[in-house]
Amino acid sequence: MATQSAPEGACGPPPRPAQPGKPARYISKYSEHVRREAEKNKSQWKTMGPAKVAVPSPNDFLQKHSKEPKLAPKKKEQEGEKLLPLSVPGRTYHPVTRIKKNFIYKNAVAVIKGEPKKPRHFCVDTRQGDKYLLEPSGLFPKYIRKKNYGVIPKYVTRRNEEMKREEEEYQASVLEQLKKKALKTLSEEERTNILKALKKNWEEINRAFQTLPILTDTRYKKMHKEELELKLKQLEHDIAAIEKHKTIYIANV
Repeated sequence: MATQSAPEGACGPPPRPAQPGKPARYISKYSEHVRREAEKNKSQWKTMGPAKVAVPSPNDFLQKHSKEPKLAPKKKEQEGEKLLPLSVPGRTYHPVTRIKKNFIYKNAVAVIKGEPKKPRHFCVDTRQGDKYLLEPSGLFPKYIRKKNYGVIPKYVTRRNEEMKREEEEYQASVLEQLKKKALKTLSEEERTNILKALKKNWEEINRAFQTLPILTDTRYKKMHKEELELKLKQLEHDIAAIEKHKTIYIANV
């Protein structure tokens, strides 16, 4: 059977264009060095499975008493080396003999020479004769018979003295401050001198006021007249105040 051929004039797939040749893949010249470093630094357990170690031999089995500590072997006495002779005590040596103590005699002497025991005070509070020690009960006057009973302790006395001294220092400082801020009293002589000076000043200003012209037509004359009048009034007020009060106080400013 003859195969059917493509009809004449039929167009087939167009031929593929020729591709240009690809450049060779870049390979670093340090790749081998990097691979060796990675293999060298890789841990054994990071590989697949446990590390490969040497298997112990069956002949090296654990024996009895093999792990117990062993003493060093004794050194044999070499030729020419002899042990030192034992020390022998001399003729003048006298051993110390222990003296046996007679404890019965010693205790008897201590009892004979010792002070007799003082009787203990008891308190009986029932018909059956139940008793207890009187001293720890609180009924025995134990504390009031002490030598220092009722005596102020030293630390309390010391503290009171310190408080008293601090109070005196505080009062002295307050008085000093009050003296600094206190008013000064003007003496009689100073008062008289001040009064004379004020009156003399008033006479001088009054003389200048009397010599003023009758007609004050300018501004300067009016201001000068008013100034003199004010000074005269102030001096008259001061003179009257000093003459009225015999005792005058001056503040320390």
